[in-house]
Amino acid sequence: MNLFGKKKKDVPQTYQPVLEAREVIELFGRTTLHQQAALLRLISRNIMTDVDGQITMGYELDWNLEGAMIVGRLSEPDEVIPAPQSLPVADDA
Repeated sequence: MNLFGKKKKDVPQTYQPVLEAREVIELFGRTTLHQQAALLRLISRNIMTDVDGQITMGYELDWNLEGAMIVGRLSEPDEVIPAPQSLPVADDA
């Protein structure tokens, strides 16, 4: 019984318990390919692939659907987000 009409506050997401592996797999299994591709776009900034010594960062890839597969292809050069560059240090000689 709520005498003062106050709503029960939701617990912030950061304080909610972490999902178990089985729950994550079950949730992922219910997602569509479009949702899975969207998740890949979100996590791709933390992905680095090394194929034959060629390192590709995940944010350099475009994630798209082709039939029943998600395909990551290198972005066009003008679409790639440049990595932060450090400023050159001037020599005081």
